[in-house]
Amino acid sequence: MMGRVPASVFDKEIIKDASHPSDNTVEILPPAKEVEIIDSPRKGRKNGDNQVPEGLRKLIGETYEIDGRQSGIDLAKRFGISASSASAYANGSTSTKSYNSPVPAIKSHIIKSKERAVKRASTTLNQALAAITQEKLDYADPKDLSSIAKDMSAIIKNLEPPAPTESPDSKAPQFTIYAPQFRDERSFEVINVSE
Repeated sequence: MMGRVPASVFDKEIIKDASHPSDNTVEILPPAKEVEIIDSPRKGRKNGDNQVPEGLRKLIGETYEIDGRQSGIDLAKRFGISASSASAYANGSTSTKSYNSPVPAIKSHIIKSKERAVKRASTTLNQALAAITQEKLDYADPKDLSSIAKDMSAIIKNLEPPAPTESPDSKAPQFTIYAPQFRDERSFEVINVSE
């Protein structure tokens, strides 16, 4: 049976065992030499570089867009990144200063992630709808199945990219409304008529 013993008892047993030669001899090694640390080419950030890596920007932006604003901000805070930067990453930008000019790699990653989530939700929605059969309607509570279908459709609606809007150059009719100018009665010519 093994247990914890004080160091003095342990040392006595080692000495006692060393005085009786056996097949299990204990060799006491000299103390280890000092270790020399050599700088080698590092992978990752350079010294003094405090830029957020692009992969982390993509992950935060994806989380922000798919799991919601609060989830994205919480993830960013775990890495010491501000909420405004998390919002910029969700837009595909690298910072709040470049908010209106997103980085194509980040933006396309977020769009592809949303498309994957929409595809998964669509599959689940179709499975839930297919599971609502006449037999299930007769014997099971359809509220559960319909709530799944409703939830999946809400996910799809929230994650699908917005429908493209028509450009001003399109052939749609355009209406221009002019408001009449107000004229004072003194501006009209006066004609005296005798009856």
